[in-house]
Amino acid sequence: MTPPVTRVVLRPLATPLPLGFLALALATVAFSAVQLGCVPPDQGRVAALTALAATLPLQFLSSVMGFLTRDPVAATGMGVLAGTWAVVGLATYTSPPGTASGGLGVVLVTAGLAMLIPALAAASSKLLPAAVMGLAAARFLVTGVYELTASTTWKTTAGWIGIVLAAVALYAALALELEAAQEKTVLPVGRRGAGRSAMEGDGSLDGGSIEREAGVRPQL
Repeated sequence: MTPPVTRVVLRPLATPLPLGFLALALATVAFSAVQLGCVPPDQGRVAALTALAATLPLQFLSSVMGFLTRDPVAATGMGVLAGTWAVVGLATYTSPPGTASGGLGVVLVTAGLAMLIPALAAASSKLLPAAVMGLAAARFLVTGVYELTASTTWKTTAGWIGIVLAAVALYAALALELEAAQEKTVLPVGRRGAGRSAMEGDGSLDGGSIEREAGVRPQL
């Protein structure tokens, strides 16, 4: 008797990371402009609205698409980013301009530590996304310290880290978008290991391994 054959049909879905990284750039630049004194403190509400109306929904969508594309790094990273920017946006919008909040500082420090998890997971296969998430972790941690201490030095440092984060996020979005559109690596992404094998078509599609994957096996 012929043993049963496992068949898995996948829908063609695009990577959600470029969208999530562009949404990240929007929020981090807006808040950095306030932190660095490029715009008056009362413009923090514009930054808050950017986080709530643009970054939050776009990164939430990226997180959902990350789960659908079976990309735990994108799903987890974008989900934590979406939730954190929602808290930052609401806290900034409802607080007096230019004030620090110890409670927000605790949330940001915790979010920064949480962002290290997808960053470390991505480092084994895709260095560029890992760098973006690692910088996002640093951005949250340093901003959290500022909120806890109200130190102008920490505030300025957080602002500059936010600018660097935006630059790396924009590059990562461009590199991944070109890679997806042209089906080849155009700009360096830092793929290695399983990430490089997947892009080069060398990954295993053995049915015996696929049937044990999450979403295919009977229990997660």
